[in-house]
Amino acid sequence: MDIEDIRIEVIKSKRRTMGLEIQRDGKVIVRVPVQTTQKEIESFIDEHRTWIYNKLKLVRKRNLDAIPIGAPSPDKITRKELDNIKNAFAERVRYYCEIMNVTVGRITIRNQKTRWGSCSSKGNVNFNYKLYYMPQELMDYVIIHELSHRKYMNHSSEFWNEVEKYCPDYMKCREQLKRYR
Repeated sequence: MDIEDIRIEVIKSKRRTMGLEIQRDGKVIVRVPVQTTQKEIESFIDEHRTWIYNKLKLVRKRNLDAIPIGAPSPDKITRKELDNIKNAFAERVRYYCEIMNVTVGRITIRNQKTRWGSCSSKGNVNFNYKLYYMPQELMDYVIIHELSHRKYMNHSSEFWNEVEKYCPDYMKCREQLKRYR
C-alpha cells in the first residue's frame, strides 16, 4: 500500500498543532493550523507514514472481525417497535436504578453513531437504540455503565469498581461491544 492510495482529507482550523485521525471506514484525516503550507502537510504525513499504515491495518482487521448488529435503520422502525424499545430500556434502567440506589432524569433512545450510551451531569441518560437488538448482557452492561456515572462522573478506579459490582464480567462485555459495527 502506498500513501498515495490512501484517502486523506486535510482540515484546516484555528488549532495550533497538527493531528491525525483514522476513521472506521479507513479515511485518514489530517487536522492542521490554517497557515500550514502544503509542503509542511506532506512532510507531516510522510513522518507519520508507519503510524498511518499500522492504524489502517488495525482498522481493516477490526472491520473484518466485526459482528453485524442486525438492527433495522431508524426509518424502518414502526411506532409500536419504538415503544417496545423505549419500554425495554425504561424497565431495565428502573431495575438497575433500584438495586444501584441511583436516580435518573430523562431516558432518551437515539441513533448514535459513535456511542452506546451517555449520562449528563443532570442525570439524563441516552442509549443507542441498536443495543435493543444485541445480547441482553451488553444492553445491561451499558445501562450499568451509564448509571455508575450517577455516582462517579469519570472513569476512575472507583467508577470501574461500581460497574464491576453489578456486572462482574464487564471487561468481556466491553470487548464484545468493540466488535459490533
